[in-house]
Amino acid sequence: MFYKIIISSFVLLFLANCKAQKDTKNSENVTAKNSINKNIEGKIIYFAEGENKFLKEYEMNVTFKNISEDSRCPEGVTCVWQGAAVANIEFMGTYTRPMTIPLATTENAGRNYHKSTVFNGYTISLVEVNPAPSAGEGAKPLAGKYRIGIVISKGGEDSTNR
Repeated sequence: MFYKIIISSFVLLFLANCKAQKDTKNSENVTAKNSINKNIEGKIIYFAEGENKFLKEYEMNVTFKNISEDSRCPEGVTCVWQGAAVANIEFMGTYTRPMTIPLATTENAGRNYHKSTVFNGYTISLVEVNPAPSAGEGAKPLAGKYRIGIVISKGGEDSTNR
């Protein structure tokens, strides 16, 4: 009899946690979309996997190397954790050495996932990773087909040696 009470309380805790995660995810998405639309609309810079661009207005060379991890929840599947995609992006300023910096789609300090970083006095944020994995295929067949969107804005202290 006692084990039924324990199991029931675990089920209730699990369901409450799922609801809390869903509420947090929805509020983060609304907040992120609102701040992106207000502050940086039209300033998203897109890169295909392996693409290199020299951004003259920021005086830096940016190369989207690859996606090192894609644990995002596949479309059409209900997941306990939303997952994350981690993009390895190489930045090189006019007078700095190249640095490969991983940027993630979610902020999680415990796993060292960061959505943005500071390089040469600019704050660089990852705002988009496409395509999302599908339920049948997963992330493996997507290698080489990824496209990311980053936003670069003036601000932050000059920290090229992160």
